[in-house]
Amino acid sequence: MSKIFIIGLPRTGTTSICHAFLEFGIATAHTAYTQACFNKATAIADTPVFNDYQQLDKHYPGSKFIYLTRDFSAWLPSIRQLLTRMHTNLTRPDGGFNIHIKRCYLNTFIDFSLENIQSDSYLAQCYNSHYQQAADYFKHREHDFLAIDIAKPNSINALKHFLGINSDLADFEKMNMGGKVTAWNDIKHPLKIESTAKGRIDKFLPYSA
Repeated sequence: MSKIFIIGLPRTGTTSICHAFLEFGIATAHTAYTQACFNKATAIADTPVFNDYQQLDKHYPGSKFIYLTRDFSAWLPSIRQLLTRMHTNLTRPDGGFNIHIKRCYLNTFIDFSLENIQSDSYLAQCYNSHYQQAADYFKHREHDFLAIDIAKPNSINALKHFLGINSDLADFEKMNMGGKVTAWNDIKHPLKIESTAKGRIDKFLPYSA
């Protein structure tokens, strides 16, 4: 079954685009940590897809991949705040975040440390490396890969054109502003797919089993 994967890094507008997919009438998960979630959702964002998109491309042939970009002046302070809050649970050996979150973040943000998080050049290098790898991977596959900045005019139209969606939705709703990261939890929608099974995850996901 083909899917839609939003593979931009955290703090690039993943919640806003997931909300748009719900408005399009598409079953959507913002993060996915169970096989059931991958089976039920058509569109999936954030962890683990921003790290695992190449495996997902092979496991779900014919899928579409959307890369979210964001201006550095907005992204750097936002991702720094998020990573600083996450640091303890990402690095502690005796628990913390689940295995998929740890694997994806520590693979994408190599040499992860509180000192590096404070460095603009470190964060910019992680961002640029991630984007370039995705752009190189999907090179000459313009029907499968779209990069947009949801803050830019006409980005919603570019998305609808890319996916062949007919919708009156005129713009993305700006969510999780001011460092907040909980907007998705507050959304009530019948097509919203839960990322876990009542808090539990699967060790193996469909493309890794």
